[in-house]
Amino acid sequence: MGSLHVFENVTLDGYFTGENGDLSWAHTRDEQDPEWLEFIAGNAKGGGTLVFGRVTYDLMAGYWPTPEAARQDPVVARQMNALPKIVFSRSLERADWNNTRVIHGDPAGEIRKLKQEPGKDLVIFGSGKLIAQLAPEGLIDEYQLVVKPVVLGRGRTMFEGVERQLELHRTRERTFKNGRVLLCYEPAHAGQESAPQAGRRRAEAARR
Repeated sequence: MGSLHVFENVTLDGYFTGENGDLSWAHTRDEQDPEWLEFIAGNAKGGGTLVFGRVTYDLMAGYWPTPEAARQDPVVARQMNALPKIVFSRSLERADWNNTRVIHGDPAGEIRKLKQEPGKDLVIFGSGKLIAQLAPEGLIDEYQLVVKPVVLGRGRTMFEGVERQLELHRTRERTFKNGRVLLCYEPAHAGQESAPQAGRRRAEAARR
């Protein structure tokens, strides 16, 4: 049985993409930081099955198989092209990117089935609409968020459309020299205190 992870670059004001899908803010000169490049390459070697919504798939498929990607990011490009991929789309009939399978069914139901199959974990990149559908269903096991110290003012959050509160707890973090911070969260299990709940309990105990 595999787990479902989300890996997302987000801005300081919480957006994973700017207006009109702009991602230029996420790919800047600070990426030349050796520590950051080593982290990205290590992540790419982690394997698993990549999961996309249609819009993110089109962006990824338009870059990673190109000579430019092979020249700029050889390790990551090699892994992205080789790994198995799934794209959820109601309209896409076929996918030309290597090792890609198109699924037309309900994402939540299909992900439940996929998580029961033997094999490695599933990893979502981008695909905010897909995340917003799966998060309230409790299907995402870990959120790996890389916060870049930039403010856009406008954009889209990956939880756009989520209508109920989701309790998460932080499991680990890492700060990079280029200013980016990796924050990892898992859903809070039933009966587990959230940080605000624990803080209120301690405050009440101190007043007694």
